[in-house]
Amino acid sequence: MSRPPEFLQLSDPAVRAVSGPGGRHAALIEDAFKVLLETPGGGVSLAGDARGRGAAKRAVQAIAALADSGAPVADADVRVAIGDARTGEAPAAPGVAGATRRGPVSPKTATQARYMDDLGRHDLVFGLGPAGTGKTFLAVAHGAAMLMRGDIDRLIVTRPAVEAGERLGFLPGDLTEKVDPYMAPVWEALTQLMGADQLRRRRDKGEIEVAPIAFMRGRTLAHAFVIVDEAQNTSRLQMKMVLTRLGEGSRMAVTGDPSQIDLMNPHDSGLAHAVAILEGVEGVAVTRFTADDVIRHPMVARIVRAYDADAAKRTGQ
Repeated sequence: MSRPPEFLQLSDPAVRAVSGPGGRHAALIEDAFKVLLETPGGGVSLAGDARGRGAAKRAVQAIAALADSGAPVADADVRVAIGDARTGEAPAAPGVAGATRRGPVSPKTATQARYMDDLGRHDLVFGLGPAGTGKTFLAVAHGAAMLMRGDIDRLIVTRPAVEAGERLGFLPGDLTEKVDPYMAPVWEALTQLMGADQLRRRRDKGEIEVAPIAFMRGRTLAHAFVIVDEAQNTSRLQMKMVLTRLGEGSRMAVTGDPSQIDLMNPHDSGLAHAVAILEGVEGVAVTRFTADDVIRHPMVARIVRAYDADAAKRTGQ
């Protein structure tokens, strides 16, 4: 005899989040756990075998908690909740890294939650992992929130312009025009977080600076939050130079993917070297992301896993 459906009493925002636009979120849950999900009013009804229903219940509760915290729930959040429900991992706490025009910035995975906690408690944080895990965006959100609260005087983002090499000085325009093509992801994140008008005002006042690593030499960066992005493409000398720029009242986040080095000599990458010698030093934290933390299109996670498997196979051979 089939078991009767299980009913979960939820708030109206939570029910809407679980259902999703056009029932899309509910369809993802049904497909993942082979259950029937309905929203008869006042909650969610789950029908199916005990194992599938139990996992679906965990996913629904995670989505409901996120919705009740006031955070927007997107397809990526639903996929993360499904993944956590499958593995039995506790969902990430709905902490906030910063505020956007669309609402608070919250962790999507447990690793992101640890990363956000590290950013708040340590002077130097390394965020390592594949594209799409949110390591740069969350660092930018944290820095932008600190700036808007007045905790720091400046937000400084730097990254190596590897593609330009020594030709950077010959490109037309001023420094901003030369560098902007390499900083597009950072500007996009800041625009989403602060809005174009506030970003423009703070940039004009010198409160936000985005520049290549070469322009950090000889400076002391005081009362600032510094983000070193694409750090796998820094040389060991560049990494030491930028790490030692920290001045009074400053913190730094260093993000990168050690598997995506674009240097002519990959062994010269300063990221892995810095982590190896600094992990465990007081005030330093290291957060490692994996394919399970990818929050872009689900195909990205599968691509990352395939490349990781290939790399492991070649290393084993």
